[in-house]
Amino acid sequence: MTSKEIRKTFLDFFKSKQHSIVPSAPIVLKDDPTLMFSNSGMTQFKDFFLGYKEPKNKRTADTQKCLRVSGKHNDLDDVGKDTYHHTMFEMLGNWSFGDYFKKEAIEWAWELLTEVFAIPKDRLYVTIFEGDNDERLDRDLEAYNLWKEHISEDRILLGNKKDNFWEMGETGPCGPCSEIHVDIRSDEERKKIDGKDLVNNDHPHVIEVWNLVFMEFLRKADGTLEKLPKKNVDTGMGFERLCMILQGKDSNYDTDVFQPIIKKIEEISGLTYGDNANVDIAIRVLADHVRAIAFSIADGQLPSNSGAGYVIRRILRRAIGYAYRVLQIKEPILHKLVPVINTQMGDFFPEISKQEKLISEIIKEEEIGFLRTLDQGLQRLANFMESNPGLKVIPGEVVFELYDTYGFPSDLSRIIAEDHGISIDEKGFNMEMNKQKERSKSATNFKNYDWVILEEDEVEEFVGYDFLDTHVKITRYRKVENKEGVFYQLVFQITPFYAESGGQVGDIGYIENLNEKIEILNTKKENNLIIHTVKELPKYPEFPFHAIVDIKRREAITKNHSATHLLHEALREVLGKHVEQKGSFVGPEYLRFDFSHFSKMSSEEIQEVEKIVNTKIYERLELEENRAVPFKKALDMGAMALFGEKYGDLVRVIKFGNSVELCGGTHVKNTHEIIFFKIMSESSSSAGVRRIEAITGETGMNFLKDQFSQYDRLKNFLKQTDDPLKSIEKLYLENDQLKKQVEQLNKEKANHEKLIWKNSINVVNGINYIGLITDLNAASVKDLIFQLKKEISNLFIIIGTKTEQKPTLYLGISDDLLNLKNLHAGTIIRELSKEIKGGGGGQPSFATAGGSDTSGLENAINKSLNYLQ
Repeated sequence: MTSKEIRKTFLDFFKSKQHSIVPSAPIVLKDDPTLMFSNSGMTQFKDFFLGYKEPKNKRTADTQKCLRVSGKHNDLDDVGKDTYHHTMFEMLGNWSFGDYFKKEAIEWAWELLTEVFAIPKDRLYVTIFEGDNDERLDRDLEAYNLWKEHISEDRILLGNKKDNFWEMGETGPCGPCSEIHVDIRSDEERKKIDGKDLVNNDHPHVIEVWNLVFMEFLRKADGTLEKLPKKNVDTGMGFERLCMILQGKDSNYDTDVFQPIIKKIEEISGLTYGDNANVDIAIRVLADHVRAIAFSIADGQLPSNSGAGYVIRRILRRAIGYAYRVLQIKEPILHKLVPVINTQMGDFFPEISKQEKLISEIIKEEEIGFLRTLDQGLQRLANFMESNPGLKVIPGEVVFELYDTYGFPSDLSRIIAEDHGISIDEKGFNMEMNKQKERSKSATNFKNYDWVILEEDEVEEFVGYDFLDTHVKITRYRKVENKEGVFYQLVFQITPFYAESGGQVGDIGYIENLNEKIEILNTKKENNLIIHTVKELPKYPEFPFHAIVDIKRREAITKNHSATHLLHEALREVLGKHVEQKGSFVGPEYLRFDFSHFSKMSSEEIQEVEKIVNTKIYERLELEENRAVPFKKALDMGAMALFGEKYGDLVRVIKFGNSVELCGGTHVKNTHEIIFFKIMSESSSSAGVRRIEAITGETGMNFLKDQFSQYDRLKNFLKQTDDPLKSIEKLYLENDQLKKQVEQLNKEKANHEKLIWKNSINVVNGINYIGLITDLNAASVKDLIFQLKKEISNLFIIIGTKTEQKPTLYLGISDDLLNLKNLHAGTIIRELSKEIKGGGGGQPSFATAGGSDTSGLENAINKSLNYLQ
């Protein structure tokens, strides 16, 4: 069976068991503060397990895009080194939300594997939870007895809490699980060692293929377990591993999931997979990583220097590092693999096929940038070794700086060092890495306490589209701790506060009653809960409150959000229908809009977009809002669904004239409320993605007032009320002429100074020495030093300057003198710079140093003579 057939067979099987087949959720998470990426199939169903949301269908099946590269589930360092770990993978799963439980889950899993996929029963083993005395949990005898109906008892193995008790995280739903393992070794190997002795022992050919989790407990923040009101089933089967088993391969990378990508890498590199162990690792890294990168970008996560974007950039750079170092590929390669991924997976995952060009361009730009960084890192490492002759070990902090600042892989530093007969301080590097991890951990350290339930409430209603104040009751609250201190989070039965979502910031305001007034600092969404953050817990949280949103702030945000819709439509009109939103920020002061486009906008295009948006504002377009439209009908209305967003069966449609979008944000009732729209900047966000920042409303009017005020001041300053531009042009021409005169004077002064320097030469031990202080500018000093190095043999020249009471030293050594003497300008200048209380460095033949003490210049120049002895 092909991988496509295997995926379809799984989904068709569970469809026949009355499961609703749902699409994969985005791989990048947006409303879950505990996770950056979907790392398991159950992630998109957390609300159902937590009881925050009621599922439409109690039986569901899907294949979920997963990424395991951070936090508890981090497989990155293993990827490539073995044949079964991956960053991005598909998790096939079936789910029961309070419907069937262990009996059906076990029965159907056995039926699918042994009857539909025809895996021999004598190659299967299952595990059950053995129990845990510390947790007061008994052995899962129910699962044991159910498995006995399908498989011999000697193939039912006991598993400990680590392997057979699945937990979502430190808190949340959890329960015992049954793993299904497959032994794909040869018959000869199976005779030597019983497969059950290799289960859960990291054997590449005795592997877990499916995990059936029976969620029946809730792990609380204090570590205790309590029974869930409904029992749930959560299963996850590794798609790539299943393909390996069914296609009779020894490795996931030998299946048709990866082979087309590997063939393309072989074609580009001229190397053959299977000939060399190190090459094989590198090829596996590229084949795996490019999928993770492509799917993340398709779901809206661009490589960046922070958060989830940094994780993607790290994956990408790891792949480039392997290509550069092992495959000896010094040019971009990853972007050439994207079309292969599209051919393999684009029909099932349309986000890849519809964005293939954009994904390729972004990856290519990142590759070019990092290859440039690698070259810079190589040069810096070479300079360091040149500046430290006789070095035996490169300090760990130097290797870490290259890694942390330039993204230069430590293993590449190690190889380069070994080529020069030296090593790197591995222990020092690891210490610096650990320090960084601790800094990162402390910066993001937070603790959530258990919810205190005041009132059971199944659905929290948001009423902020219609009301900016309302009476509320607190249904639950909890204490939280983070780097900024101790806070409390409140949940109401209804709320007028908009929770940060879709790029729009969360509302602030306050709640009050006769007893007290509590400030709402922020409003966010966690899974399906709207959470209001406060600094202090109300004295009487069980009392009713009046909730009031900061109206002026909300109105400013609303103007900016509606303007993004008009902007999106205008960009598509001016630039083309390829323009799609790739990110946004909507706050009270300004809006930011990222969109797909492959070139810088011209000033004419920017002006045209501004004109269109302002025309729509002046046309006083009424808001047409539909809050519960079936998703398909919304698409038929012309609304665009953005990749990377998770939409429900019913969606909210916002329409202003020809602008039709799916949106949960807050909006003006009429476009004239926006008042005015002005683009402040247009720039590159990343390859293939442009960024516009703009202002509206009162901020826009204040900008105009300021511009007119500056214009009036300019006219007064120029004493020219009719044509200030003409006066500026005149001043510019006069200034340009004066600059040329100054340059000519400086040149003449430098020529004169050159004669003085030549006449000041002293011969010290056969070396022509020049040492003096000058008032020439930096460019002239450097130019003269290089001129004299060419004209005078065996030259050692050191010049001091003072600019705004800041001393600078310049040291030049002629090439012939370098060949005669063991001198290095960079090393010498570092020592001499201490006299001016500064530092510096440079190449063997030229170096500079800056400082803060001008009185030390003469001492520095005098001390330079010591190097000529």
